[in-house]
Amino acid sequence: MVVQRDIPAAIKVFSTTSLLGLPIGLLWAWLAPAQNVVVQSGGFVPVPGESYHRLDSLMVFVLLGLAAGVLTGAASWMMRELRGPVVMLAATVGSVLAAFLAFRVSAPFSTWRHELASAPAVGEVIRLAPSLDSAWGIVAWPLGTALAYGCLAAWNGMDDLGRRLA
Repeated sequence: MVVQRDIPAAIKVFSTTSLLGLPIGLLWAWLAPAQNVVVQSGGFVPVPGESYHRLDSLMVFVLLGLAAGVLTGAASWMMRELRGPVVMLAATVGSVLAAFLAFRVSAPFSTWRHELASAPAVGEVIRLAPSLDSAWGIVAWPLGTALAYGCLAAWNGMDDLGRRLA
């Protein structure tokens, strides 16, 4: 049966894809813009125009996820002898775990990158580490994976997706 032959490869695709969340989270922490704020006695007040960086941080995460998803789907498709729904499912579920892992490690990485040297004084302008305020960015990576793999499968005109040519 074809499905049994695909399971070891699907496990490899799943685990490899899942581990890609760590470098994507680190890349997000490096690319996401910090927010300039003024220190007040009760907390922080954003500098005018800087509050948009909260959305910018999320959009950087979404774009990184979409790019990683399209690359994951295309790379999974390139394994000609393993093409099919089992590998597509493994790549998509691995992308969900990778995006969740990137989401979880991005905050500690960005806090570490934008660490304050000393306690700020009232009235001082400091740079706050970027944060992801919404978990909806996790959806981008598996969406990109499924979309890329699905489009490549739809574009392929062979009934076995070209497996026998491998």
